[in-house]
Amino acid sequence: MDRRAFLSTAAATAAAAMQPGLVRAATRDWGNLPHYPDSDIVALDPRFTYNVNTGAIERLTTGYRWCEGPVYFRDLRCLVWSDIPNNRLMRWNEDDGSVSTFRQPSNYANGNTRDNAGRLVSCEHDSRRVTRTEYDGSITVIMDKYQGKPLNSPNDVVVSADGAIWFTDPGYGILGNYESGAKRPFELPTNVYRVDPHSGQAAVMADDFERPNGLAFSPDEKRLYVVDSGGPAHIRVFDVANGARLTGSKVFAVSKPGTADGVRTDMGGNVWCSQGWGDPKEDGVRCYAPDGTLIGKILLPETVANLCFGGPKKNRLFICASTSVYAVYLNDVGAQKP
Repeated sequence: MDRRAFLSTAAATAAAAMQPGLVRAATRDWGNLPHYPDSDIVALDPRFTYNVNTGAIERLTTGYRWCEGPVYFRDLRCLVWSDIPNNRLMRWNEDDGSVSTFRQPSNYANGNTRDNAGRLVSCEHDSRRVTRTEYDGSITVIMDKYQGKPLNSPNDVVVSADGAIWFTDPGYGILGNYESGAKRPFELPTNVYRVDPHSGQAAVMADDFERPNGLAFSPDEKRLYVVDSGGPAHIRVFDVANGARLTGSKVFAVSKPGTADGVRTDMGGNVWCSQGWGDPKEDGVRCYAPDGTLIGKILLPETVANLCFGGPKKNRLFICASTSVYAVYLNDVGAQKP
């Protein structure tokens, strides 16, 4: 079965909801046409290269419980994301704006990405595992245990150029029965893992996070950014040694008030991250220069969970924010490869 047939298994099409959503500062009606330039895209530094005359924030669809884990299929022109509490993966078609259920149940999937062969890789809360969806729709378990103990609830995942799978395991999904089937105790520390592409063996890359969350490589994969959405509420950056070891940890940026969650980089080395759980006026996306300077913001009326680059040119930022999915065109191009 080819890739297009693989995605056609999600054929239950539903029209994207268009009712007005929450409004930031009681001024924005998402049911009306946007105003150019968009005042909710805020440049704090000349290095924030978004051209405010070329577009505005768009709300693509709404009516979900907690949107997470967006991943773009450029060859199929669609976005897949998780609606975790509803135990499903959703699909948005870029050609006509239609929305369909891609998979339900999803084992309360959270983070998603594509491997170097274009297959979907997902972090599943309820089954406490990382899986790969093959082209025929079958599921391959990449990892569900470490040293004989079940993972907590894998959260976010990236794939490096050598095919290794890196993921975080903060345990959020089993803290209750909202984002999984039941509350369960942790049996492992909240680690960052790497699964070797050749042996399939897993190794702990970092074990000193309170809640390791989103993660992303720099464009050259010489650095790895990892969010700690626990008490520290910061983003750390590591040097990547020989593609298989982390060294030189340091704090890249502090998110307080609130915290980052998902994170991505663009080809210029800028770091784009979600922001929420603090001051509602700060809800949205933050963009940091490679030196850690906050250079721009995209303000939204909802807590933002995660984001990804997509579109035919990889210059469209897709944003999962609580009950809705938003998008904005940028001059920056995403560094993610598939």
